[in-house]
Amino acid sequence: MTHTDILISGGGIAGLCAAAAFGNAGFSVVCVDPTPPVTERDVEGADLRTTALLQPARDVLSAAGIWQDLEPHGMPLEVMRIVDAGGEIAQPRVTHDFKAADLSDLPFGWNFPNWLLRRELLGRLRTLENVDFRPGVATTRLFTRTAEARVSLTDGSRITAKLVIAADGRGSPMREAAGIGVRTKRYGQKALAFAVTHPIPHENVSTEIHRSGGPFTLVPLPDFDGRPSSAVVWMEDGPRAQELAHMEQSAFETAMSERSCHLFGPLTLASRRTVWPIISQQAERMSGERLALMAEAAHVVPPIGAQGLNMSLRDLDCLLDLAQERPDGLGDMVMLDAYHAARHRDISLRVTGIDMLNRASQAASQPLRDTRAAGLQAIYGLPPIRRMLMQMGLGVR
Repeated sequence: MTHTDILISGGGIAGLCAAAAFGNAGFSVVCVDPTPPVTERDVEGADLRTTALLQPARDVLSAAGIWQDLEPHGMPLEVMRIVDAGGEIAQPRVTHDFKAADLSDLPFGWNFPNWLLRRELLGRLRTLENVDFRPGVATTRLFTRTAEARVSLTDGSRITAKLVIAADGRGSPMREAAGIGVRTKRYGQKALAFAVTHPIPHENVSTEIHRSGGPFTLVPLPDFDGRPSSAVVWMEDGPRAQELAHMEQSAFETAMSERSCHLFGPLTLASRRTVWPIISQQAERMSGERLALMAEAAHVVPPIGAQGLNMSLRDLDCLLDLAQERPDGLGDMVMLDAYHAARHRDISLRVTGIDMLNRASQAASQPLRDTRAAGLQAIYGLPPIRRMLMQMGLGVR
C-alpha cells in the first residue's frame, strides 16, 4: 500500500500540469494514466491539436515551474480575427479584429502543439522527486472515508491519499465511482485537427472563419519546412467530417483552401488528419468525498475561444490555492465545498456561452447566417462590450 498526499487519475495535459503544480508546491503526488504520453509530432498516436494558453495560464504554469521551459516554443497570439463568410458564396463579408494591445502589453496567449506540451511537462516531472508518474496504469476503484481515499489500480496495487484529483477525461472512472452525474449535449459534429503551410504569413493572428457546420480556425505555428504554418481545427457535421477525413489529399487541400476563403493562399497539408467528437458536458458537482474533479472530468466544451484547457488550469489554480491556504485540511469537505462553490458557477456560464456560440456557428439557413453576421457587427461596434468579452475570454473578468 502506497501513501501519498495526492493521487491524480489521468496523465493528459491537465493531469500532468496538476502533478507539476502540486509537486512544485511540496506535496507528494502519484499520477497514473492508462496510456503512455506520445511526445513526438510524427508518430502514431500523437495529438496533433494545439492549445492556446491564455495570459492567466502563464501564471499557473510559472508557479508549477514549467513556463520557462515552455515559453521558447510558444507562438504569440496578438490578434483574434473573426470572419463571417456565411453569404451566398464562400468569401468574407464581415471581418473584425480583437487586439490584445487593447487590453495589455501581452499577447492574448501563446499557442503550443499538444504533443510538445506533454514532452515538456514530462521533463519537468522528472526533476521532482516527490512526484511519481506511472504511465500504463489506470485507476479502477475508489473507496472514501472521512480521513482518506483508497484507490485500486490496474497493476493490482492500492494507494491511499488525502485527495484524489480526477483529471481522467469525459468518461472519468473516478467521477463515475463517486456517483457524480453529468449533463451532456451532442451536436452531431466532429472536428478535424491537422497542420498546414501557406504562402501568406499569419502575422501572429488567430483566424476563426464562420460559414456553416462549425468554425474553421487557423492558429499560428512556427514556420514548417521554411513556410508559414498554422494549426487548423475544422468543425463540421459528422458525416461531412468523416468524408473530409478520408478524402484524397489533393481534393482535401482544395476543399480546405476554399473553406478558408483563401485568406492565406492555397493551403498545403503538413500533417496527418485526426478526428475528434464534439460535445458539451458538465458534471453536476465539482467534488465528492476526498475527490475533486477538474478538466474534462468536470467540463467539456467545443473548441471555440480557447476555453478548454484554460478552464482546466483555472480549476487547478483554485485547487492549489485552497490546498496551500489550509495544508492540514487537504482533501477535507471544507476545502472541497469551497472548490465547488468557487468553480461551478463560472463553468456553467462558460459552458452555456460556448454552447450558444457553437450553435450559431452551425447555422445552415441563410436567415440564421445573416443574424449571426449582424450580431458580430453589433458586438464589435460597442467598444465597452467588445472589451468586456475579451476580458471574459481571457478569464480575467
